[in-house]
Amino acid sequence: MTSSTVALALSGLTLSLGLTLGLTAPARAEAPVVRIRGTIEAVDGTNVTIKPRLGAPVQVRLGEAVRVATANTAKISDIQSDSYIGTAATPQADGTLKALEVAVFAPSMRGTGDGHYPWDLEKENTMTNGAVGALSGTAGRTITVTYKGGEKTITVPEDVPVVSIAPGDVGKIRPGARVVAFTRADAGGTAVADRMIVGENGTVPPM
Repeated sequence: MTSSTVALALSGLTLSLGLTLGLTAPARAEAPVVRIRGTIEAVDGTNVTIKPRLGAPVQVRLGEAVRVATANTAKISDIQSDSYIGTAATPQADGTLKALEVAVFAPSMRGTGDGHYPWDLEKENTMTNGAVGALSGTAGRTITVTYKGGEKTITVPEDVPVVSIAPGDVGKIRPGARVVAFTRADAGGTAVADRMIVGENGTVPPM
């Protein structure tokens, strides 16, 4: 075998190994969503400082395609049949849910987060986003919420906050506003927000 033939064979082997390793190397797992709840202390371009309810201020960078929504105080009567809502709730022994908060979405936001899944507002609570079917009970405080693949019956206690959620823009991200930032850590560990709910007129986004 000539030296040129050996070199060619080694080159082919190196290329083969490189392709194999490239194909079999595991992809970097997507970072989990971390919700940062608190008050906006400062805004510097795409960098936002949020003072959480507990602990030291957190630096958050706005993602390139960050989506912003606003939260304003609403009433239980704003929940109508076929409204699209989201509610964090606590499971009850009879299979129903007791709401911790209710967000009524603007019609243009229908379908946001549709489903029933774990949430982190309190221990062992859930989030249910879907369309309101039946309303019953005193002042319509027992509601049926239908989402893709299921349905839940939810009771809304009188002391539970109700807010309206509507589309906003980055101009709503201002110091002093209460906020919930939905973030993921980038490769360097920086919290990057791809969605933010900003309270207006002193409203605290309860989710």
